[in-house]
Amino acid sequence: MSLSDPDATPPTGTPAVEPEGSMAGAAAPGHVEEAVAEADVEDTEELATEIAAEITELSEQRDQYRDLAQRVQADFENYRKRVQVQIRDEADRAAARLASALLPVLDATEAAFVRHPTEIEPLLNVMLAELKKHGLETLHLEEQPFDPNVAEAVAHEPGEGGEVVVAEVLRSGYRWNGRTLRPAMVRTRD
Repeated sequence: MSLSDPDATPPTGTPAVEPEGSMAGAAAPGHVEEAVAEADVEDTEELATEIAAEITELSEQRDQYRDLAQRVQADFENYRKRVQVQIRDEADRAAARLASALLPVLDATEAAFVRHPTEIEPLLNVMLAELKKHGLETLHLEEQPFDPNVAEAVAHEPGEGGEVVVAEVLRSGYRWNGRTLRPAMVRTRD
């Protein structure tokens, strides 16, 4: 029997001497493996719990960021649409101001047409056609029922006593993209 052999059995009647650094009173090797396995299971469970908590936290952060991104995108879409409407409205107002500025020119051209129809008619037709392409519409009100939204009555002549109609257009009226740009100046009769 050698002293270095831990499995050797001491002779009877002689107490066994434990070498220094040995695991006196410790569990047998099978018990050590079970203890290590239990420690590994506990560590694994703690690690799994920590990972699950981190996953939950990251999922909540992801959802918060996704919600924030969706709100920012919706806000941007609303802003973009609002700016497009503002740009379109401003362009319409600018075009309406230009059309309003051209009305005295149209009035002068119509007055010249009354005196010199053959010479002025081509110019008047071209001007009206070009302005019509962009939204100008001449109001044709003669013999139509009088509507104060599109005409101003500056004179009235008695008639047969029926519905008030436009007897004569004294100054043309115009619409711009469906809105009255300038009401017509008319003489009415009933």
